[in-house]
Amino acid sequence: MRIERRKPLTAKVGIVGVGHHTYWGQFDGLLDEMHRKLSQFDEKVKANGVETVTFGLLDNAETAYEALPKMKAADIDILFIDMVTYATSSTFGVLARNLNVPIVLVALQPLRAMPYAEAKTYTQLCNDDFCSVPEFTGVAIRMGHPVADVILGVRQGDAVADAELARWCQIAKVLHDLRNARIGLMGHVLESMLDMHVDPTAVTEAFGCHVALCEPDEILKFYQQDDTDAVEAKKKIILDFFDTPDPVSDPITTKLTDHDLEVAAKAAVALDKFTESRKLDGLAYYYEALPETPMRELVTNLIVGNSLLTSAGFPMCGEYDIKNCIAMMIMDRLDIGGSFAEFHPIDFDRDTVLVGHDGPHHLNIASQKPVLRSLKTYHGKPGKGAGVEFNIKEGPITMLSISVKADGKMKFIIAEGESINGPIPPTGNTNTHGKFKPDVRTFLLKWVKEGPTHHFALGVGKHAQSLVQIADVLGIEAVVVV
Repeated sequence: MRIERRKPLTAKVGIVGVGHHTYWGQFDGLLDEMHRKLSQFDEKVKANGVETVTFGLLDNAETAYEALPKMKAADIDILFIDMVTYATSSTFGVLARNLNVPIVLVALQPLRAMPYAEAKTYTQLCNDDFCSVPEFTGVAIRMGHPVADVILGVRQGDAVADAELARWCQIAKVLHDLRNARIGLMGHVLESMLDMHVDPTAVTEAFGCHVALCEPDEILKFYQQDDTDAVEAKKKIILDFFDTPDPVSDPITTKLTDHDLEVAAKAAVALDKFTESRKLDGLAYYYEALPETPMRELVTNLIVGNSLLTSAGFPMCGEYDIKNCIAMMIMDRLDIGGSFAEFHPIDFDRDTVLVGHDGPHHLNIASQKPVLRSLKTYHGKPGKGAGVEFNIKEGPITMLSISVKADGKMKFIIAEGESINGPIPPTGNTNTHGKFKPDVRTFLLKWVKEGPTHHFALGVGKHAQSLVQIADVLGIEAVVVV
């Protein structure tokens, strides 16, 4: 089973071609051929699930200056420059200087090699996609705005180039949602967790999203509504998606009780209504409330509902860690998951470390049907209720911790590893065995020396390169721990 997204991923991708106006009068049909190449590239980009905005073919400084206001007005997330043939850098300099979006130069020539024996200058110009790339990158660096990347290859049938194009379209989806998101922040930091603190202005400055300050009473209002039909429907979704096994070794766990299922479903329904009413795209929270109150029951039983939301593309982050909420959103928009995680005990025999948390989790990256257990107490926190337990899919994994440096600026701390098969403790918490090079002891010592927060977002696959490029676009320092 898979939880479907609440909203489809999208981005607005700008496309422009460049050429040299002098050629058109010299070679009949060349301009038409360049437009065919540009149109073909537009279709290739659209196949990656993004909206494209095309700005035609720029072939001199005048056309570049005319196009610039249109590009700014289009509110694009990224610009692909299709290097259809040689072009002077006068078609590019003003764009590099004035556009505040990542620019990717794309040099995909039609032929894998020139037909040398019968080649003509016309043929060369049709395949001169790379010729002006050095000129463009040099000018961009001189202007203090380096291009984000260069994609080099063949226009059709090039799996490497196609993968790079798809990856940048996925990055565009990340950037689109970061700058347009409304991230809720509710409650306060779990007392004594000094690494959690960050002010909303710093979040907006770094990522562009708006931080909406929320009150727990806004959720309680919906929790106290009598909506039996919605609660029963949510209970069915929960029971269809989760297993509810008997307890094993931990005395604070029991089989999921009817009461805990009811509370989890009511809290999930209230959470859905609240997030819709505030038009939120994510939420970081922590709140304790007074013992034996409806508020305590509600705020300590959001784990099931927030796991369902996280899996649907709405990152929920406990312990008030809004930085990690952003990290989870980045992972999700790369379509690689994004579970709330920290390091648990080390297995020195397997050379692994348990990676997990007590919630929330991205259920779509579970290795098998996830489990719900009733917990008599949430260790280290007030409250009791249902807990989510599973391990993630075996194979490559990527971690992203967003921390704050001494100067107040954000920092990405990134690592790739492997999720391997292994037993996890039946404690109602999610865990997986993470294996890292060169060995778990060396890796963990390197990781902590980079100054991470103790939380990070966990996704599947190898995606350190994409995360570094996202950080570069945002002007954030990034370190890959290897």
